[in-house]
Amino acid sequence: MLDRRTFLACSSVGLSWSLASGATAAERAIIDTHQHLWIRKKVRLPWIAKGSKLDRDFTPDDYAQAIQGTGITQAVYLEVDVLPEDHNTEADWIADLCASGKTATCAAVIGGRPESEGFGKYLARFQDHKHIRGLRRVLHGETKPGHCLSKPFQRGIQLLGEKGLHFELCMRHAELPDATKLAQACPDTRFVLNHCGNPDLKQHEQWRRDLETLAKCKNVIACKISGIVASADPAQWSADDLAPVVNHTLDTFGPDRVMFGSDWPVCLRTATLKQWLAALDAIVQERKAEDKAKLFRKNAQRVYRLA
Repeated sequence: MLDRRTFLACSSVGLSWSLASGATAAERAIIDTHQHLWIRKKVRLPWIAKGSKLDRDFTPDDYAQAIQGTGITQAVYLEVDVLPEDHNTEADWIADLCASGKTATCAAVIGGRPESEGFGKYLARFQDHKHIRGLRRVLHGETKPGHCLSKPFQRGIQLLGEKGLHFELCMRHAELPDATKLAQACPDTRFVLNHCGNPDLKQHEQWRRDLETLAKCKNVIACKISGIVASADPAQWSADDLAPVVNHTLDTFGPDRVMFGSDWPVCLRTATLKQWLAALDAIVQERKAEDKAKLFRKNAQRVYRLA
């Protein structure tokens, strides 16, 4: 257990599972499966509140500073819900960043609108792309419940599977049954659930049942242990507040279908990347070393096809 003072004092992270005697550098490495970056001269992000902690640019250099001392060596970029007109700009920028090999960012999940008429033409650009692994369409905010169950949306998701790309689910916890229906309607498309399904940290009994149902879908290939710290009380929280959700997610999906994600910089609403990583390490410290290696590295290598 780490208390609040430990989090605030945290300046580096030495994960317990990675410090075993004789562990190689590769065995100690961590992959962050949920990294955000944005430069507002390039793309527009209408969801960012003016004057908030996120109301500035977050660059690859900022991320490099945030991960110092953590053991994170690779990161998967997740689209940042830009205006639809900026999807191509965002995708091209991040693809070039991955190709440069100059930063931790080595693969990407881009944004898009599966329900749109031009989705097929847009998607064709990224079939067999060296660095693009999937697509996300944020299903909270301006979208209404049931949005992902429309026929046009389902056709777009089915097309993703045909192109060899997966879909990342990011939605309100009350809409997890919609995720199950979507996965069942698109059996040839793979899905990755973001942020443990975005549960309420204090009232989550229904979420527990809905998560268990979703996990039975074999084409939901992974769930990210990410995002939940941003929902904690920024003035007072500890690993114990997050543990029930983390542990239920780990137990529900099993060791082969879970992955660590920082959700940086969105996590800064409540915690630094290092504080969130330290909390997660504390929660899983009693689990098997091999299961922790899968959570922090091995599953990400498989899902995102990383070297």
